[in-house]
Amino acid sequence: MTRKRLIIEMGMGVDQHGQEPTVAAARAVRNAIAHNALPGVWEVAGLSHPNEMIVEVQVAVPYPEQVRVEEVLAVLPFGQKTISVEDGGMVVQGRALAESSGSYIAELDDKNDEMLIAVAAVTVFVSQ
Repeated sequence: MTRKRLIIEMGMGVDQHGQEPTVAAARAVRNAIAHNALPGVWEVAGLSHPNEMIVEVQVAVPYPEQVRVEEVLAVLPFGQKTISVEDGGMVVQGRALAESSGSYIAELDDKNDEMLIAVAAVTVFVSQ
């Protein structure tokens, strides 16, 4: 059987408070799949169930070693899922001025005033 790429969707996710790369990565994947429908999986590719799709996720995020991959993949409702996480995305300092406390809010479990931005590509393949 050969794998054929059906669709690639891109997304971005931000964790403004808490500095959790997993949150930013999961939001990026959710953003990538938020506005699509895949009727071609059944009508064109001939799959009988969406779990027959092969879904590959690539995420670039600050602090990739801290990403809990199971939580990111849980965003995807169906498919045979794999993920690769790499260093990338962006760290934005929440403070505008050196003397400002920035966006640090202790009640939101902030560790510092960083905002983490992740980008994701979700690719769906079918086997034929």
